[in-house]
Amino acid sequence: MILPILAYGSPVLRKKAKDIDKDYPNLKELLDNMYETMYGAYGVGLAAPQIGLPIRLFLVDTSPFADDEVLDEEERAFLKDFKQTFINAKILDEEGEEWVFNEGCLSIPDIREDVKRKADITIEYYDEDFKKHKKSFSGLVARVIQHEYDHIEGILFTDKLTSFKKRLLKSKLSNISKGKIKVDYRMRFPDMKKKR
Repeated sequence: MILPILAYGSPVLRKKAKDIDKDYPNLKELLDNMYETMYGAYGVGLAAPQIGLPIRLFLVDTSPFADDEVLDEEERAFLKDFKQTFINAKILDEEGEEWVFNEGCLSIPDIREDVKRKADITIEYYDEDFKKHKKSFSGLVARVIQHEYDHIEGILFTDKLTSFKKRLLKSKLSNISKGKIKVDYRMRFPDMKKKR
C-alpha cells in the first residue's frame, strides 16, 4: 500500500527517532509499504519519519543511479544491486574528503541543493530479519545512507545549507508546508488537513 509522504514542516520530521525491536507490530507489512511508497515516488531512500513514524528505520535502493554514465562499470554494478533495510542504525564513523552532490528529498519536493558530506561511513544496523551488521560504505551509497540517517536524527538536508541559501528557500519551503505544490505522489501537509 502506498502511504502518504509527510511534507516539510511536519513535526515528526524534526524528532529524534526511537529504536524498535524485532517484535515491532506488522514490521514486514510496514517494510513492504515503505518500499512501495518509495518506488511510487521515484525515490532512492525513505525513512520512517517521512511516513509519520518516529522510529529508527529507513531503506535505500540506489539502482536508479546505476544509469549514470559518469560512473565506472564497477560503481554502476554496485549501485544497481544495492538495496538495504536499516533498522536501529548508528553511524560509527564518517571520514574522507567532503564532497558536494545535488540532493533532493521526497518530503521537500522541487528543491534540490548542493550538500557537502564525508565520502566514507561505517554504520552498525539490523536488517529486516534483525541480523546485526557493521559495514563501511563509500560514495553515492554512503551519501544516500547519510541522508536517510539524518531523517531518523530529525535532520533535513536543508539544515546543511548556508544561512543565505536557507533565506532564499524560505518562501518555497513555506509553500511546501502549506500544500501549495504539485507532486505526482501522495503527500500529507502539516498546515492543512489536505492529502494528495
